Amino acid sequence: MHPSIEDYALIGDHQTAALVGQDGSIDWLCLPRFDSAACFAKLLGDDDNGHWRLAPKGADTCTRRAYRPDTLVLDTEWDTEDGSVRVTDLMPQRDRAPDVVRIVEGLKGRVTMRSTLRLRFDYGSVVPWVRRSDGHRVAVAGPDSAWLRSEPEVHTWGEDFGTHSEFTVAEGERVAFVLTWHPSHEPRPDLVDPFEALEHSVEDWRAWAARCRYDGPHRDAVVRSLITLKALTYAPSGGIVAAPTTSLPEEIGGVRNWDYRYCWLRDSTLTLGALLACGYQEEAEAWRNWLLRAVAGDPADLQIMYGLAGERRIPEYELAWLPGFQGSAPVRIGNDAVNQLQLDVYGEVIDSLTLAQHAGLPAEPDMWRLHQALMDFLHTAWRKPDEGLWEVRGPRRHFVHSKVMAWVAADRTVRTLEANPELDGDVEKWRAMRDEVHREVCERGFDPERNTFTQSYGSRELDAALLLIPRLGFLPPDDPRVVGTVDAVRSELARDGFVHRYDASFDGSGPRGSEPSGSDLKDVDGLPGGEGSFLVCSFWLADALHLTGRTKEALELFERLIALRNDVGLLAEEYDPVAGRQLGNFPQAFSHIGLVGTALALFDDEGRTGVPDGDGDGAGADEAV
Repeated sequence: MHPSIEDYALIGDHQTAALVGQDGSIDWLCLPRFDSAACFAKLLGDDDNGHWRLAPKGADTCTRRAYRPDTLVLDTEWDTEDGSVRVTDLMPQRDRAPDVVRIVEGLKGRVTMRSTLRLRFDYGSVVPWVRRSDGHRVAVAGPDSAWLRSEPEVHTWGEDFGTHSEFTVAEGERVAFVLTWHPSHEPRPDLVDPFEALEHSVEDWRAWAARCRYDGPHRDAVVRSLITLKALTYAPSGGIVAAPTTSLPEEIGGVRNWDYRYCWLRDSTLTLGALLACGYQEEAEAWRNWLLRAVAGDPADLQIMYGLAGERRIPEYELAWLPGFQGSAPVRIGNDAVNQLQLDVYGEVIDSLTLAQHAGLPAEPDMWRLHQALMDFLHTAWRKPDEGLWEVRGPRRHFVHSKVMAWVAADRTVRTLEANPELDGDVEKWRAMRDEVHREVCERGFDPERNTFTQSYGSRELDAALLLIPRLGFLPPDDPRVVGTVDAVRSELARDGFVHRYDASFDGSGPRGSEPSGSDLKDVDGLPGGEGSFLVCSFWLADALHLTGRTKEALELFERLIALRNDVGLLAEEYDPVAGRQLGNFPQAFSHIGLVGTALALFDDEGRTGVPDGDGDGAGADEAV
């Protein structure tokens, strides 16, 4: 049977990451970066698309596994008739070349182990030429080269276009494997000592985790989420990828399969808030600096996402030779959503810059000039329809969340100028824009009959992003319109208590009950089929319930959400409450940011995330409503 998404654990070296299954198989790994071509692509295909399995001979799923506390070092154990054995997997922080280290340790008795390595470069399509060299197996194809060695050396042979090893470990014995990648035109990198690498990795991760200043309930879940966020950080630039995978489906067998190995601006404020609130100022500053570099240029050319170092070109294409996860095709590389107009990102960038200033991050040259340039563009652009937060591939609309984020941009600009009168800027101009946006959203984006804001102007559909209205300070939490919106979203978008982004079975117009069916489902967002509940939206619901005085319900929902984590504490993008399984790319930064943010909101009085929103009354805009 094909593993489920939640069957995987993550290892990484702050530049790329691998997924390790419960059967001891590494089924996904892109080298040398998160967005490079995969050399193990079994995750989206089969054995012949590349994997590396290390497990007791004849064994299937492991007996147990866990990360070593406060690290990204994974221990997987099997109990067999002949004894017990542990495999420890890690990717040491690299000097120059990426390494995968796998250490086998006998725990009891004598266990025969089997290693099967099938390297397939270029997303499982290229079989390398393999030769022996100085006790190594060297695989070369085009620009890629990988070296495999063991310490001590064990019996290894080639068969069926794979490299196989078989050996026996007794109690107390250890055998280490190291797989090292480098460009094929360069000489082999220096060898890493696998046992020293293990020791140093454990020390480094625990020292990093100890910096977390959150000390409330479920600290283990918060720290695990922060470690995951750190593992998704591309260290050379400070950029944080949304996930290390592509094309894990939002619906098994469906077509909603996207490449998430890039950095989204929409995550910026929530990521900064979580890092700063938990004491990770260095990481927050690196993310802020990546943001400044990525968005530099003409404000009209601002993109919703960028590459790891701020690259702008992310063309989307399909890999026909990969059948997709459990037959969920197509497999996509790149992401055409990069070309969409999503006006909310202007608000998110400006919110992030303001948050960084409030938090005392060192100012960067020309940061205020960039802020002003973004606002000058948004001053007229906010009136345009766009594709919205969720990157729908249907027609552009006047999405309410996009307009609210335009209000956020104006609001944060006004507050910055009021607090820093020495800065150059027309505060009255931005105050007038703030009031105009607020007035229009309340008039055109609110359904008085149902007492709820809607997904877009003139629509009766809802959107989970509306749950952010009180958190952003657009209206106070006790405003009847806010309470009504929270209740409506929970009533209409929640399935078994978990929240969908929007209703993919509703075309957004006409009365409820007029939902399309069959092929017409694609009309709502340009795509057929459905999707699971979006986990970060469920965390937003918990936040909104807490803000509106229903903390007991918020706590109950939070407990249910953290129970969805897999056995090593990881969350994908979505959850299917009917099948009881995770969906979408994995692990998902946004889901873990949501977990951290909700924990801070519920349990840490000093750990608020986001920019202070003053009195939370829409910054005086109520007079215009």
